[in-house]
Amino acid sequence: MIISAPTDFRAAAQRRLPPFLFHYIDGGSGAETTLRRNEADLQALSVRQNVLRDVAGLSTATTLFGEDMALPVVLAPVGLTGMYARRGEVQAARAAAAHGVPFTLSTVSVCPLEEVQAQCPRPIWFQLYVLKDRGFMRAVLERAKAAGIKTLVFTVDMPLPGSRYRDAHSGMSGARAPLRRMVQAMTHPAWAWDVGLRGRPHDLGNISRYMGKPMALGDYIGWLGANFDPAIGWKDLEWIRAFWDGPMVVKGILEPDDARDAVRFGADGLVVSNHGGRQLDGTLSSVAALPRIADAVKGDLRILADSGVRTGLDVVRMIASGADAVMLGRAFIYALAARGEAGVGQLLDLIGRDMRVTMALTGARTLADLGAHTLA
Repeated sequence: MIISAPTDFRAAAQRRLPPFLFHYIDGGSGAETTLRRNEADLQALSVRQNVLRDVAGLSTATTLFGEDMALPVVLAPVGLTGMYARRGEVQAARAAAAHGVPFTLSTVSVCPLEEVQAQCPRPIWFQLYVLKDRGFMRAVLERAKAAGIKTLVFTVDMPLPGSRYRDAHSGMSGARAPLRRMVQAMTHPAWAWDVGLRGRPHDLGNISRYMGKPMALGDYIGWLGANFDPAIGWKDLEWIRAFWDGPMVVKGILEPDDARDAVRFGADGLVVSNHGGRQLDGTLSSVAALPRIADAVKGDLRILADSGVRTGLDVVRMIASGADAVMLGRAFIYALAARGEAGVGQLLDLIGRDMRVTMALTGARTLADLGAHTLA
């Protein structure tokens, strides 16, 4: 398949992946209303074309938490990334580093954090959930520090897992799920050979290290459901802020009041996010929520945004709406599933190209030149 645009990777990923994995990453919660809004609301934003503005020396570079970045892009934490390509977290992290952007490792990654950081030439970021098992949280934070990780992304919008109905239909969960997954793998031999056989072990590496035993895919949903903590509040996170002496980013903010709480908490950044439409269905899209949050806390901390971003034009739209940088989730997983490390690199190249074209034709020489005036 010829891939010439960032959005081409999705179809390529769908062909290669067993359905349970494709629909796990492709789907959302409930009726998937928010999932659809995320993309639709971004695409509905028009940009103003401005010509003859002298954009020689155009740059997409930025600095975030002391890190120089070639693009205002961070690869987001995505659970089970290692099931989409052989040792997928390692491949994605290497591609990100080669293109001058950070990679964020999920708590529920296949590859443990030590394996990923050891094979990535720049510090990765690490994402942590609020969990009932505080011993696990402290242990994994200590391991992250020891590995040289500096930036912590703390996800706060999962007191309970969302209602992801696609998973029961696809075989990720539900009746006879293990058998259905096995049959699907057999009918996708390229994935079965590269990932199913050569990508082992298929356990949750960070959790297995703590538990002292393999935590396989079959344990994934049950462990998460048992360990998310709906009783958590800001005061319960104070020990983490005190323990973690590097940058901390709070992910999952959609309301200005919560953004102000993140500032009071001492966060260095936040991510305007509805979890890609995978948690509470019916919420605002991230890009619709972003301007109010930027109005409330811009300058107090760094603002990132995710959900629905597929192209370099979408990155520009998010920055013009108030973000300092964006996180890519599904977009990089589709590329990883389709072509591994090379696919993620190709995606970042395409996004960079899209950004430069968009900025040149809107009269923006640097990211600082983008703002509400960029949008029609």
